[in-house]
Amino acid sequence: MLRVHFDPADLARVRIARSPDPLAETVLSLPALQAGERGGVALAGWRERTRRGLRSTVRPLLELAPGAAGEYVPEAFIHAATGALPDSLDHTWSLPRRQWTADLRATEYLRPGTPRWINALHRGEREWRGLVDRTVREYHAVAVAPYWAQLVATAQADRTRRAAITVDVGVDGLLGSLHPEVRWASPVLHVPCDTDTDLRLDGRGLLLVPTFFWPRPLALLDNAAPERPLVLRYPVVRDLAGYRSVWTPSAPAGPDGALSALLGATRARVLLASETPAGTGDLARRTGTSPATASHHATVLRAAGLLSTGRDGNGVRHTLTPLGRALLAGGSV
Repeated sequence: MLRVHFDPADLARVRIARSPDPLAETVLSLPALQAGERGGVALAGWRERTRRGLRSTVRPLLELAPGAAGEYVPEAFIHAATGALPDSLDHTWSLPRRQWTADLRATEYLRPGTPRWINALHRGEREWRGLVDRTVREYHAVAVAPYWAQLVATAQADRTRRAAITVDVGVDGLLGSLHPEVRWASPVLHVPCDTDTDLRLDGRGLLLVPTFFWPRPLALLDNAAPERPLVLRYPVVRDLAGYRSVWTPSAPAGPDGALSALLGATRARVLLASETPAGTGDLARRTGTSPATASHHATVLRAAGLLSTGRDGNGVRHTLTPLGRALLAGGSV
C-alpha cells in the first residue's frame, strides 16, 4: 500500500487532467492486447481489430510492456500528461538521466529476464530510442488514435462529474470517490502499490489522470520528479456498457461519429449546431427536429456542462461551454 500524505498546500493543488495521456494509453494498452483477461470481453472487439491491423514491426513493444500478470511496465513511458503523442514522446525522451536509471533498476529487479535491448534503451542508446519512437507512433495509429475522440469525450464527461462532486462536498469527496481500491482518510490517501511505503507530497500536489486500459489505480512513485505533482492514474470506465460506448465497432470514425457514439445522434447534432450561439428555434431548424425536442436535448447538454443558456430578449440563447467546445475539438484545448 502507498500512503500519500497531504498538507493544506497539497489539497489546494489537486487537479484533474482534461484527457488521458496518449503515450501512456498506448503503452498501457499493450498488456491488454496480449492478455485476454485484461479487460475481458469489454475489450474483445478492440483487441481483435487491433491485432488484424498491426504489422510484425511492432513486436518490440510487446516485449517492452508484456501481458503476463504482475509484469512491470516501464514508468518512463507513462509519466507524461499531455494532449498529443509527439509532446508526450518529447517529454519521455527528455527525462533526466536519474529517472531512466531508476526505471532501469526497477525493470531489472521486477523483470529479471528483461531483453537486453530494453536495458540499452534505458541507457540512452539512440538506435533503440529511434526504433521505439517509430514503433510507438505506428502502434498508436492503429490501436488508439481511431478511438481518441471517444476516449477524450468520456474522460471529459467524467471530469465534469468529479468537478461537481468537488463543488458539492469538497476535495475530501473527490479523493474518496476515485476508485473502490483507493481510500481517503484525511490527510492520507491509500493507494494499492507493490511496496508498502509512505510518500509526503510537501506541497507539490496531485494530478489525477484518467486511464482506460489499466484496470486499477496506478501511482508513479519510483521515478516521480520531486518538483512535479504526483501522478495518479485512475480507471475512468469500470463497466461493460462504458467500455462499449468507447470501443463499439459500429462507431463511425472521426469526431462526428465519436460524438454520436457517446451522446446519441440527435444530441450530437444539437451540440454541433450550438457551435454558433443559437436560440431553441434555431437549434430545431439546424437539426431538423421540433422545438420541444431541441429544448429537451439542450437541457440535457446543459446539465452535463456542455452548454450554457441565457436570456436573449423574450427567448433564450444556447452557447457552448469551454468543455463543450473542447469535446467538439476532440480534446484540443
